[in-house]
Amino acid sequence: MFNTILVALDSPDISERVMQALKSFQLDTVGKVILTHVISTNETGDEQPVDRPYSDPQVGLFRHIEEELQTYQASIPCDSSLEIVTGDPAEEIIRVANIYEADLILIGSRGLTGVTRILQRSVSSQVVSDASCSVMVVR
Repeated sequence: MFNTILVALDSPDISERVMQALKSFQLDTVGKVILTHVISTNETGDEQPVDRPYSDPQVGLFRHIEEELQTYQASIPCDSSLEIVTGDPAEEIIRVANIYEADLILIGSRGLTGVTRILQRSVSSQVVSDASCSVMVVR
């Protein structure tokens, strides 16, 4: 049914639920699974004191995320790859899905409601409304 599935992973608790949903698919018939994580520009900690030696905080964060994704990747029985990108989460998820010509985006939801959902910008809602392929949101 789906040739290419983009799986957007974030925090560990949401990622576990999303990976459980992925396992419900017949992955042996899927061509490729792309596990992706977007490092939000809010996570990077761009400000660096001038009187301290420069160290790139993203290197440690990137390695940590890569190790987590590799753990999930080991449980996938079909061809898979990892994509770790930086930027606006919704925009980057859609961009990566377009690059890989994904048939499905699998994404978790933090369960935001009401004003909180509006103020904190629901990534899953934005992906659902802007993606050119099917989107499955896991609660």
